[in-house]
Amino acid sequence: MFESLTEKLSSALRNLRGVGKLSEENMATALAEVRAALLTADVHFKVAREFTERVQAQCAGQEVLKGVTPGQQIIKIIHDELVKLLGEGATELNAARPLRVMMVGLHGSGKTTSTAKLGRLLKKRGYKPFVVACDVHRPAAIDQLEILAKQEELGFYADRESKDVPAIGVAGVAAATAQGADAVLFDTAGRLQIDEGLVDEVKRLGAVTRPQEVFLVADGALGQEAVNVAKVFHDALNLTGLVLTKLDGDARGGASLSIKSVTGIPIKFIGTGEKTDDFETFYPDRLASRILGMGDVVSLVEKAKESIDEKEAERMAEKMRKADFNLEDFLAQLQAVKKMGSMQSIVGMIPGMSGVQLGDGAEQQMVRTEAIIKSMTFQERRKPELLNGSRRQRIANGSGTKISDVNQLLKQFQQMQKMMKMMKGGGSKKMMRQLEAMRGKGGFPGM
Repeated sequence: MFESLTEKLSSALRNLRGVGKLSEENMATALAEVRAALLTADVHFKVAREFTERVQAQCAGQEVLKGVTPGQQIIKIIHDELVKLLGEGATELNAARPLRVMMVGLHGSGKTTSTAKLGRLLKKRGYKPFVVACDVHRPAAIDQLEILAKQEELGFYADRESKDVPAIGVAGVAAATAQGADAVLFDTAGRLQIDEGLVDEVKRLGAVTRPQEVFLVADGALGQEAVNVAKVFHDALNLTGLVLTKLDGDARGGASLSIKSVTGIPIKFIGTGEKTDDFETFYPDRLASRILGMGDVVSLVEKAKESIDEKEAERMAEKMRKADFNLEDFLAQLQAVKKMGSMQSIVGMIPGMSGVQLGDGAEQQMVRTEAIIKSMTFQERRKPELLNGSRRQRIANGSGTKISDVNQLLKQFQQMQKMMKMMKGGGSKKMMRQLEAMRGKGGFPGM
């Protein structure tokens, strides 16, 4: 979502290279570009103005530290100001048990999916979550929540006959208590726009269920409208946090930079995709780093820990060290990487790579590679040398690919095996030449 902002900020800061001292004069052009970049990203005009004024006040007259360029110094200042803008420190959930959370928002913001995502996250943290279907207006809303609850093995309650939302909430709490749940999540109804009926319904639900957390689920693609929606809901319900969704899209993302400053409501979670595991605790410093193209190594490591078994990783590392790595092993690694999320999201967490756009080709290549390997027999994966012409044609037919795709995969895998043998034998220079050659030919998918 922030690729355009990252690119524009980087362009603005490039003008400061070679400057020996930061002054009002040499900062004026750069900060004008920074402000323009923020406004283009749909950041609230008042927030953008105050942000650049604070940055300029800190930068003017500062001596550039030894070994640090002015660009690096101002990036640090802008990073710190972005963290303040987004809300300093990690915004954790209320620690109460039993915990009750009411999810509110407009129609289409992703409340039902976010409810299931939050339930999944709470389950990983040791809670026993229970979801209550309080959206009695949207067709199939109850069915959607029930399907997601079954998928994530969450407790579930619904009353398909009643339209009395507060009564459904009370009955849901009773059902959750009976099942020993210690976290109850209420999925409420939305509207295409805010109206008195919507606000009154959730107010009455809150009065009888007394949630410790009231989260507004806001579509990050709404821009400044998300800020206005947050203000109205906050005035009526005293929101305790925000869940920003669809941050994997191509919207400008200014709402996430404005919403905390304008409303004072902390962002607590962000939705980064459609899957139930595409849901993260919001860390202002990490998002600020991503926006400035500095990556997010901490989140990348956390995702790797969640997705990749440590013992399996050690076993694979040993096989690679001994040059005993086959297509069965590669398939396992490919599937482990897929669990971490899309390739684009992973690349965005690598320092210096946030502006790199992989396009659909990288994801398609991974899917194609997986299909080809899965079309092989176990013996063929273990011993690719068995793959003669007829077997390769069978694999191409079975995977819906061309025989040239199968041949290319096998050729690149052979090159990969050669490199492992070089590593085993200490031939590092020759290995680097091979890597360069492979990179020029499109590389090996998933490396």
